[in-house]
Amino acid sequence: MIMDHGIADAGENDEGARLQLRSGLLNRRSFLIGSAASLGTLGLAGCVSDDDRLRAEAAKLYGPVPTEKFPIPAADLSKVDPKYFRQTVRYASNEAPGTIIVDPSHYYVYRIEGDGNATRYGANVGRSGFLWSGEAYVGRKSEWPIWTPPKEMIARQPEARQYAGGMPPGLDNPLGARTLHLYQNGVYTLYTIYSTSDPETIGTNITSGCTGLLTQDMLDLYPRTPVKTKVIVLPA
Repeated sequence: MIMDHGIADAGENDEGARLQLRSGLLNRRSFLIGSAASLGTLGLAGCVSDDDRLRAEAAKLYGPVPTEKFPIPAADLSKVDPKYFRQTVRYASNEAPGTIIVDPSHYYVYRIEGDGNATRYGANVGRSGFLWSGEAYVGRKSEWPIWTPPKEMIARQPEARQYAGGMPPGLDNPLGARTLHLYQNGVYTLYTIYSTSDPETIGTNITSGCTGLLTQDMLDLYPRTPVKTKVIVLPA
């Protein structure tokens, strides 16, 4: 995954308004007018937008994880479009349950669950010039990995040379808490599915070919993804 300007590279979210009713002594005319207004106000007060509902539900999924080696803070969901929150969706596929499908055009990663269902995660993907597609498999998994920038990245960004010997694991490490390393024919591709602590990157083309999920999403996907899991990256 490579880190370009602080982003991981190849080599390793109508608030329902709360209106208050004003009470008082009303004459006949004001009572009639006020009653109509009150009915409308009550209706509005009972409205909760789909956006608010999604965020309330998502807060349960993206809370802090204090039990990790490096305690993980809650994700700032105000920086994520709700459509990228983790959810189970209908997804037609002939692939076996467990297969991972990366859809860079829509910034989604799917885990096939079977019976026409999939778990969908929002993702960041490769920027122009770094997109790729094809089949791979998870050849290796790592928890709180060390990140080492490849020579290609150091050539583009000399400041990365300070990590040529490896950047220690932690919250600032671009590979994050969990990483799935992708292989083809026994060879490491330098591409990964990694965990990001930068929620503003979800739904963007920002990496050098790798695919990033919110840390809490990777904590969900990682234990359910054994080595040798098939990964399909769709054309962008």
